[in-house]
Amino acid sequence: MPLTVRAMAAIAATACALHAADASAAEKITIIVGGINKLIYLPPKLAENLGYFKDEGLDVELQSQQAGVDAENELLAGAAQAVVGFYDHSIDLQTKGKDVESIVVFGLVPGSMEMVRSDAAGHIRNMGDIKGKTLGVTGLGSSSTFLGQYLASRYGLKTSEYSMLPVGAGNSLIASFKQQRVDVAWTTEPTTSLLRASGDAKVLVDLSSVDGTRAALGGLYPASSIYVQRSWAQTHQSEAEKLARAFVRTLRFIHTHSPDEIAAKMPADYYGGNKTLYVQALKASLPMYSPDGKMPDGGPETVLRVLTGFNPNIEGKHIDLSKTYTNEFVDRVK
Repeated sequence: MPLTVRAMAAIAATACALHAADASAAEKITIIVGGINKLIYLPPKLAENLGYFKDEGLDVELQSQQAGVDAENELLAGAAQAVVGFYDHSIDLQTKGKDVESIVVFGLVPGSMEMVRSDAAGHIRNMGDIKGKTLGVTGLGSSSTFLGQYLASRYGLKTSEYSMLPVGAGNSLIASFKQQRVDVAWTTEPTTSLLRASGDAKVLVDLSSVDGTRAALGGLYPASSIYVQRSWAQTHQSEAEKLARAFVRTLRFIHTHSPDEIAAKMPADYYGGNKTLYVQALKASLPMYSPDGKMPDGGPETVLRVLTGFNPNIEGKHIDLSKTYTNEFVDRVK
């Protein structure tokens, strides 16, 4: 009889272990980042390296895609639970019948620049001069596409009057300038600093600062964020709250530490071979990060106005902005 009891106990223990393993695997959260080494998307890797996900008991896997639109497709296909990309996708997707919401805002502004190839800067002085030219974007349907189209539309240009070429980010974008495949391209730090340092490109439109963004877009343009399907947030309240807490801690770290201290927490291969330039770019980028992860007042309205300005699929449609973001989870963070 004792042997039978021990055997039953062993079987029960094995079953519990297998169940725990299954539960652990089921709780894994895959977050796809639209270019993980971009400074606009600094918080995910920084949170991981600071151990904040583990502090919350989260099993998070970070994956990277060249463009936010590719990450968005992975989310909708169920290959990921969350995306770190631009908030504007939440509005765009609502017009397509998809309910996605931002749960933490990282960037109060795009943190990007439209840059012009140096040898073309003499005759391309604003986005109205790209008629007949080629505009580089990270991916077709990406936020870089949205912003480029809007900036060109302010000068009366239609999308049919210039070409758009997906060139990704980082080294592939730099190569597109060197090979003269694009005349103007949207990019972010640290690539913008590398291009200026090499002399390959100059700033055409600055969306990296609050003042520059207000001048170009008419207000704050909440950009980098973590967004999820609304159905996931509703059924995974605990996980969403833990993610929010980890990211709010990360934003606080960013605002209470020096660029050197922050850079020291990032992988060396993110520096692009020039740590000094990376630290300088990070210092210039610090003001764009949200202090608390909350959606800024008026931000969603600015984004909707920008998207409506060039996208006929949005114009005239009812958009419920309250379903494109929530402060519910960051409001719970003490």
